[in-house]
Amino acid sequence: MIAAAREHGFDAVGVTRPDATPLAKPRLEQFLAEGAHGDMDWMATTAARRGEPRALWSEVRSIVMLGVNYGPEHDPLAILNERERGAISVYAQREDYHEIIKKRLKALARWLVAQAGGDVKVFVDTAAVMEKPLAAGAGLGWQGKHTNLVSREFGSWLFLGSIFTTLELPPDNTEADHCGTCTACLDVCPTAAFPAPYRLDARRCISYLTIEHKGPIDRELRPLMGNRIYGCDDCLAVCPWNKFAQDGRDAKLALRENLRAPKLAELSRLDDAAFRTLFAKTSIKRTGRDRFVRNVLIAIGNSGDMSLATDAEVRLADPSPLVRGAAVWALGRLDRTRLTAHARHRAGETDPSVEEEWAAALA
Repeated sequence: MIAAAREHGFDAVGVTRPDATPLAKPRLEQFLAEGAHGDMDWMATTAARRGEPRALWSEVRSIVMLGVNYGPEHDPLAILNERERGAISVYAQREDYHEIIKKRLKALARWLVAQAGGDVKVFVDTAAVMEKPLAAGAGLGWQGKHTNLVSREFGSWLFLGSIFTTLELPPDNTEADHCGTCTACLDVCPTAAFPAPYRLDARRCISYLTIEHKGPIDRELRPLMGNRIYGCDDCLAVCPWNKFAQDGRDAKLALRENLRAPKLAELSRLDDAAFRTLFAKTSIKRTGRDRFVRNVLIAIGNSGDMSLATDAEVRLADPSPLVRGAAVWALGRLDRTRLTAHARHRAGETDPSVEEEWAAALA
């Protein structure tokens, strides 16, 4: 299995049982009960299947967990010092991994059926599968205090996928938790999204805020986001186990150089067509232009760069209320006097959320 997995483009492979993660379900239930999932309603509606693999597919007997290394060649946190540019999470600076990995999973699954028979189903991220605890159960790593998977060989940088099968395959040993007393991932979080080790409050997580959250971002959190415009790598990048990680050398998952450090000014000018063109075949495209430009404007407001005030100013008349509201906040941060001069935009505003931004910016 290991040799076949590597031939099909996977860097890590392990087998676990459907019942090998007994703590996953109660932890998910606690997460949902606390409302820590924010407006990710799909997590609640799929909770029964997510917490119990056999509820997703009653015939599953074994789960093959697979990982593809996407370790960056550069320091993912260096971009945070370039305040006129946007920080995009490492995983999103490349072609959308979902389709690439799903094709590989299907090919490996066909090989497995040809070798040993049985039925199979493949999943990668978008299905109701708790991949991280299952990967830990299969020995690919352990869930660190930031709740993400950590591998002794690949550090924080593994894309995960799974093959559910009716075959009874011998399970691999689980990996022990090697976090020890380290709290680097918790301490670095800009928004204090971890109420305790091994617990995440998505409502404060920058990855959630910039990708999943649909409305205006809480004003108290915006200054903490810096120039992070899509995702956040902070808690992953500071993990000491990354010193053993290898650079990802998968040609199909190569970084797009134009997404490594894009200029905020240029991103703020994207209309829907230009957004779709720039981010074609990436995971960013699914977020949509309006949410993305909202994130860009927050980064502009945090930049302290007065040369970007004009770019925020232009977006005061944007067709999207979400973008207009973020533009009000950004211009107010950079030049409150200049914002005041645009009272005509406020006078014609009909959206309550944007009017609220005006009131707060000029209070």
